[in-house]
Amino acid sequence: MSGDALIIRHVPHEGVAGYRAPIEAAGFKVDRIDVTDPAFSTLDLCGPDLLIMMGGPMGVYEQAQYPWITCQLKQLARRLAADRPTLGVCFGAQMIAAALGADVYAGPRKEVGFHAVTVHDPASPLRHLADVPVLHWHGDTFTLPEGVELLASSHVYKHQAFRRGPNLLALQFHAEMGLDPRFDAWIAQWPESVVEAGGTEADLRAAHALHGPSAVAAGQAMIREWLTGLKV
Repeated sequence: MSGDALIIRHVPHEGVAGYRAPIEAAGFKVDRIDVTDPAFSTLDLCGPDLLIMMGGPMGVYEQAQYPWITCQLKQLARRLAADRPTLGVCFGAQMIAAALGADVYAGPRKEVGFHAVTVHDPASPLRHLADVPVLHWHGDTFTLPEGVELLASSHVYKHQAFRRGPNLLALQFHAEMGLDPRFDAWIAQWPESVVEAGGTEADLRAAHALHGPSAVAAGQAMIREWLTGLKV
């Protein structure tokens, strides 16, 4: 499959990072829009052949503070009802869960750092992540929407990834990050999250240097395989 892909960026330092290469290699012409762009409210999110929603520090439940969340959820629900190819990462995955009727809420603890997820279906594209430490950076979680398949869990949060058929993939973790210099902006922006998760900046940077390249390689293989299975 090929066509046009739209990346929704909720904050400037959370972009598509390592996932860009396999998306472009699959033949997609990639465009991007920030939610702060005045044109965002006029977009038809059912239009792009592929929609990619990235992360952000906000919560899905903070709609009073971020009015664009309400608009995005309504459009996303229409897109998902039409089964249009959609990828969500971290906050993007939480938005997918909410658009499918699940509850998104603040979890009991922060999950920040590199560790592997338990992959439940060894035949899914997430098989590439088995035993590979990937970056986690979140404090919110969600109930599992009806009609989806749970693909991965971690020792901190059970709901780490899910899919619905071939066209919908939601990932709580950040297998796109590991080689992107914006990682420095994450630490600068949220140093307290590292501490709240029980880590230190030095340990996190060391883990990034050690695991980053293999995490991105595994993440790219996962996305590459998922893209080959899209149905339209």
